[in-house]
Amino acid sequence: MTKGSCMCGAIGYEYTGEPMVTALCHCTDCQKWSGGAYTTNVVVPRKDFKVVKGSPKHYNIKGDSGKMNDHWFCGDCGSSLYTELEESSPNTPKVMPDAVCIKAGGIDDKSVRDFKKLGVEFYCKDRLGFAAPVEGAEQKPVFG
Repeated sequence: MTKGSCMCGAIGYEYTGEPMVTALCHCTDCQKWSGGAYTTNVVVPRKDFKVVKGSPKHYNIKGDSGKMNDHWFCGDCGSSLYTELEESSPNTPKVMPDAVCIKAGGIDDKSVRDFKKLGVEFYCKDRLGFAAPVEGAEQKPVFG
């Protein structure tokens, strides 16, 4: 079981099993949310993820895909925790209906968040000039 938390410890979560993929996201939304050039993500099945301590807050915003991005964070310290990518309307399928994108920086075990192979980089069209592509990672101009 892999555990994670926010910076102040008010929120805790855990997941079982292996990640579906590891990913960087360069979209403008992730840049603004993280305050950096991209977010570093461990994508896991929703059924294997749960919040075990505290009650995270969330903020919904329509992403570049037109879908709603539901960003979960600690209301006390502001740490980014995870994202769920949802449908933009009841008749539109979810972007990742069975997955949670955990922000890797919150994972407690450094050996887990220091993954040796990155699977994919999303929204490379928004990549900042100083952020070089990661060798061996699939490069996607947008999501999906």
